[in-house]
Amino acid sequence: MNASAQPADSETETTDRQALLLMLSYVEAECRRLGAVDAARHAALAAGLLPEIVFEATTQPQAEPKRSRGLRLH
Repeated sequence: MNASAQPADSETETTDRQALLLMLSYVEAECRRLGAVDAARHAALAAGLLPEIVFEATTQPQAEPKRSRGLRLH
């Protein structure tokens, strides 16, 4: 994976997780409203099982070491 793709992937994962949490909280609320307490509990458990997203520090690619001008390439 290249370093330029890392922020977009992390942003997408964060957005997807937030959307899933919102959807599961809606399902939980609707289940409670309908009186399906067990289904609401399962929706809440599913929301709790979503993995936390941890951002890793990105490292800058290291520059190639400089070579002396007098050295031959081949």
